[in-house]
Amino acid sequence: MATSNKNSNYYTERNNRNLEKVDELLEKELPDFCVDYFLSIDSQTSPLTRLNYAHDLKIFFYFLRTKRFKSYSSVKQFSLGDLEKVTSNDIEMFLSYLSRYEYDGKLHMCNDRAKARKLSSIRAMFKYFFNRDMISSDCSAKVSTPKLHEKPIIRLDGGEIYDIISVAESGDGLSPHQRAFHERNKVRDSAIIILFLGTGIRISELVGLNNDSINFSDNSFIVTRKGGGTSILYFDNDVADALKRYIDYKEESGLPNDGNDALFLSSQKKRITVRAVENLVQKYAKIVSPLKKISPHKLRSTYGTALYRATGDIYVVADVLGHKDVNTTKKHYAAITEDARKSVVGKVKLRPEDED
Repeated sequence: MATSNKNSNYYTERNNRNLEKVDELLEKELPDFCVDYFLSIDSQTSPLTRLNYAHDLKIFFYFLRTKRFKSYSSVKQFSLGDLEKVTSNDIEMFLSYLSRYEYDGKLHMCNDRAKARKLSSIRAMFKYFFNRDMISSDCSAKVSTPKLHEKPIIRLDGGEIYDIISVAESGDGLSPHQRAFHERNKVRDSAIIILFLGTGIRISELVGLNNDSINFSDNSFIVTRKGGGTSILYFDNDVADALKRYIDYKEESGLPNDGNDALFLSSQKKRITVRAVENLVQKYAKIVSPLKKISPHKLRSTYGTALYRATGDIYVVADVLGHKDVNTTKKHYAAITEDARKSVVGKVKLRPEDED
């Protein structure tokens, strides 16, 4: 099965939007010398990755302008000579600043993971200019990465999996206001929940699905992975039934599409957005498990956990989830081996069983 042009258009348009934002940041929010750096990473990174780098560097140069180079009225005044003046201490102060700072009239707070990502963006820029002899030293290499603590794997347990599907189908526990929308969207919402839990699909992959992405002859669908590659994934009959119900509902309701043949539509009859999917998952999850912050990614983790328990094969889990590096999968799911550690308790006997 080949990727449809309609599906490709969706991702092309998304990439173009991100590229436009990068260009805007380079033009207005970053020093002119950053253009060369972004050209150098063009072929190695996705538009979204470059946009994240641009946002990180924007905050860094804003900090330098307001705290270190106070005489500058704009980041456009920065030169590579100024980059030479930046010290490792300046970068360490920046990391501390990120704990609580104001930008565009809003208060922002970064945890250690967010700080580490911004430091990585800064290091990549300094390394580029240093390796090309455009600056004489790389002070960023001397700065230690914030210590990252392993995050617990948050996922739904067996009973909660059944409950969230049931709530999505029935609307039990929703407020009267939510119930009014639920009646119209319950077939779609339950199909989305079941698709997450039955395949481990990423939210971006789900939003990008078209009607012709699904092949019911062998219960498969094609997704566009991070980085633009495509993969064919397979699903069981529970997922197939949920998707068929939703597709039939769309046909019976005469729902139009947004011109891109989107599979999942919003209440405005356009391709559903990432934010809308996040909101509907959180809405049902709060009823089922109010103490857990369940997001679409946590539903993906729920599937990954179940698949690893069922197969015991971390490489299969990595392939299905689309992880390029199996170490990423191990980091998230190998902690499940705690179950195995518990299961061996009592297997080794210190005394003969018939001894009093």
